[in-house]
Amino acid sequence: MATRFPRRISGKKRRKLKQIAEENNSADEVETQEYIPVPKRLNRDPNEKRLIIILEGASVETGFTKREGYQLLTSDKHHGLLTKEGRDPSLARPDITHQCLLMLLDSPLNQAGLLQIFIHTEKNVLIQVSPQTRIPRTFERFSGVMVQLLQKLVVRAAGSDSHVPLLKVIKNPVCDYLPTGCYKIGTSHKSNKFVDPIVYAKDQKPVVFVIGAFAHGSLEDRSVDYTEETVSISHYPLSAAYTCAVICSKFSEAWHVEVTD
Repeated sequence: MATRFPRRISGKKRRKLKQIAEENNSADEVETQEYIPVPKRLNRDPNEKRLIIILEGASVETGFTKREGYQLLTSDKHHGLLTKEGRDPSLARPDITHQCLLMLLDSPLNQAGLLQIFIHTEKNVLIQVSPQTRIPRTFERFSGVMVQLLQKLVVRAAGSDSHVPLLKVIKNPVCDYLPTGCYKIGTSHKSNKFVDPIVYAKDQKPVVFVIGAFAHGSLEDRSVDYTEETVSISHYPLSAAYTCAVICSKFSEAWHVEVTD
C-alpha cells in the first residue's frame, strides 16, 4: 500500500518522508530471507571434521548519500564519493564477497553441513554466516542485505523461523570461534609453497582456510597473523570465488560428500 502524507507537508519534506518509508519497506523485505535446511552437524561435536572458510579483508562498508541514503559502497556507483575522501575507488569491491558467498553456500559441502563461513571486513567487522543462508542472486538485493546487517547487526530468517539468525555481526577476534588446535592456512598466489588442498582433508579434523576477499594485494600484505602457514593452491592467479570453489571441491572429494550408498 502506498504511503500517504498530510497536504500541509511541504513538497521537499514529503519526498524525504516517502524515501524513508520506501527504505523501511525495503528493509522489511530484506529481513525476511529464505533459508535452506542444512543438517545440523556443526552442533554435534566442536572437533568434528568440517571446513571453515574466512573471507579476509572483505570490502563491505556502508556510506551515506543525500540522494539515496545509506548504501553499500562500490567502485562503480560511488567513485566520486570515495575520491573526495582520498580513497582508492578500485578497492571498493563488495561484489567479490558476493561471488564467494554464492559459491560457498551453493556447494555440496555446505548442503552436507560440513562448511562454516566467517567474513572479516577491511573495517574490522566480523560477520558469521549461517550455512542455512540463501544469499540473494542479484548484487542489488545483496547490497540491501549487507546494509541492513551493518545497521541492525543481524538478519533473520522469514516467517515461523524468524528466530534463526542467518547473518550476524559478532565480536572479534575470529579465533575465539574456531575449534581449539585447528590448523589455519592462508592462501596466496605469491606463496612459494604449492599444495593440493586435499592433503589437509585426510586427517578428518576441522581445517581453516583464509581467503583474501579484496581486489588487490595478498594476505602477506594484510598482516594476517593467525595462520600457521600460507600456501598457493594453483600455479596461476585465481579469483577469490574460484579459490573457494576449488577448496570446497577438494574437500567434498576427500570426504565423499557426493557418494551415496
